[in-house]
Amino acid sequence: MSVYEHYRKDEHAFVDQVMDWKQTCEDQYSPKLTDFLDPRQQMIAENLIGSQGDVMIRFFGGGKGTERKRAMIFPDYYQASDDDFAIVLFQVHYPGKFVSIEHPQVLGALMNLGLKREKFGDIIQDGTTLQFACAEEVSDYIEMNVQKIGKSSVDLERISLDRILEAGDTWRESMITVSSMRLDTVASEMFNVSRSKMKTIIDGELVKVNWKVTTDKSMRLMPGDVLSVRGKGRGKIIAEEGVTKKDRVRLIIGFPE
Repeated sequence: MSVYEHYRKDEHAFVDQVMDWKQTCEDQYSPKLTDFLDPRQQMIAENLIGSQGDVMIRFFGGGKGTERKRAMIFPDYYQASDDDFAIVLFQVHYPGKFVSIEHPQVLGALMNLGLKREKFGDIIQDGTTLQFACAEEVSDYIEMNVQKIGKSSVDLERISLDRILEAGDTWRESMITVSSMRLDTVASEMFNVSRSKMKTIIDGELVKVNWKVTTDKSMRLMPGDVLSVRGKGRGKIIAEEGVTKKDRVRLIIGFPE
């Protein structure tokens, strides 16, 4: 059985990349640090490398509950520490009494620098404080070039990782049954929308799977996938729990509390 059979076609290139990382670690007998990975990519990497054998993997995103994390792939002799992940945390200072800055504005300002999304970790807000994590190798460039986010002037302050806001969602779990694992089928059940309407929503480029817009209504979903529908929120497929007597697939899903 090919390893690719466990993954979607659009994930095959990432599967190859993980296998290359593993091979490089085995050949050079030295650790390999990746860019930030989303949770689905983390799951794939962990499945391919595992916790047994001569090569290990560990993830860290800067603090407790972070969603996007860098991976360290290392030989079993190596002891990976948080410092090895080379993550810089910035706190954004702006006149909060007069303006508000939202997550998309922060991401937009960072992406306008011409850097890959993979160089940035979580963007975290708690109402009064705004922080974001990035790879150390691009931190000087970011510090020099980000003076404005949205319409507001900002100052960036490097702070220690122990000051990171607690990130991550607590998921409220429930169970649904679906006739198939197609995107339009699962999304319609998950967000309580008719399948015909969900197809229109998908065609309108309003649906993301694992943070990427998709119009592929027949995409086969898997445990670990995160779906977001504009105007309806975000949900996650936590586990697949077999089939019913009527051949419907039982899914445990979660929504952020």
